[in-house]
Formats: sequence, C-alpha cells, structure tokens
Amino acid sequence: MSTEQELREEICEIGQKVWQRGYVAANDGNISARMEDGNILCTPTGISKGSLTPDMICKLALDGTILSENPPYKTSSEVKVHLHLYRAEPKVMAVVHAHPIYGTAYAIGGVELVNKRMPENVLAMPVIPVAPYATPSSEELAENIEPYVHDYSVCLMEMHGALSWGPSLLAAYQGMERLEYTAKLTYLCDQMGFKDRELDDAEVKKLIGMRPQYGL
Repeated sequence: MSTEQELREEICEIGQKVWQRGYVAANDGNISARMEDGNILCTPTGISKGSLTPDMICKLALDGTILSENPPYKTSSEVKVHLHLYRAEPKVMAVVHAHPIYGTAYAIGGVELVNKRMPENVLAMPVIPVAPYATPSSEELAENIEPYVHDYSVCLMEMHGALSWGPSLLAAYQGMERLEYTAKLTYLCDQMGFKDRELDDAEVKKLIGMRPQYGL
C-alpha cells in the first residue's frame, strides 16, 4: 500500500487532472484518500485543485478529528461526505468530488443516466444515479449519498455536482472521467437526434452478465 507521502503526492496529481480536464472551476471540488492506518488525507478548503502541493494536504481521523493541518491550509468542510462513505463501505479507499459541466447539468436537472449506447459504458457504468439534494457539507447530504456507495462507483448530486469513489485514487478519478464522458455523449446523441439509438435489451443483458469477468 502507498505511504502517506506517496498518497499526498497522488492527491496532487489527481487534482491536476481534475483541473486540467475542466471538471472544477476556481476552488471547487475536493479529493480524499484512506491510508493503511485508517486515517484520511484530504484537500484543503479554498485552494485550486491545480495548485496543490503535498504539504497542503490535511489529515484527519475517520471520526472527523483533525490530526494535522499546515496553516493557513484548513480541512474542507465537505469532507463530511467523504468520511460518511468511508465509514459505510470499507472497500472505499478514495473519493473525488467535482463539478464537470455535462454531468453537473444533468445533476441540476435531476436526471439519472441509464447507459445503453456503448458496450464499454454498459460494462463499466450502466447507471449513474442521482442523490437527492441537501445542503453542501451537511450530514443530510452524506446520508442521501450513502445508499449508493455499495452498488455504484459514482453518483450525481442533485443541484450540485458529481461524486466518485473506488479502491484507489486512480479508480475514483477514472470514475469521474467516465461519468463526464457519459453525460457529454448522452447530451450530444440527444441533440443529434439519436435519442432512440440504443443497444437492444438482449445485448444489454449479455453485457451486464459479463461484468463479473471484468471485476465490475
């Protein structure tokens, strides 16, 4: 398993990817990772994800107790949602929150994305659910997301943005990348008049059956 310093560096690398892809604006978004000892590393509040350095990363216990901060950098209040997911599902080792444009547009619309257009999407992410709205950083928001953590790897947050999680930082980031790709593809196909172009139910069922072969 990665050392604390390696995880700090990887959080910064993922922050660069999220920022470069335009999944966040200004100081939006947050990233966290669970360490081998069970404690959590997370991005500080008020910092662009494209400007992170390892010394800025904060550390806290699973119960939310702050273990270390490097002033003036302070723990993001939105880490409550991350902690809730870590406590709910031991397999979750990293969480990424962002506001990708197309995904967030569907989140604002409260639209669940059901993917039947590409085999890769049916295999990797057949459904992107929408967690009901609650005030950001609130326990209510964390509770609204928790039902999805066991059976999904991503969700949209109504009127807010997107959240992804996984067994590693890379997996959590890739979940966000696929979520946004799916949302953009859905929008473009609908705009181009291909709304009804989908794989048939028999093929979708076959692909769903193949998911365990891919560890999905």
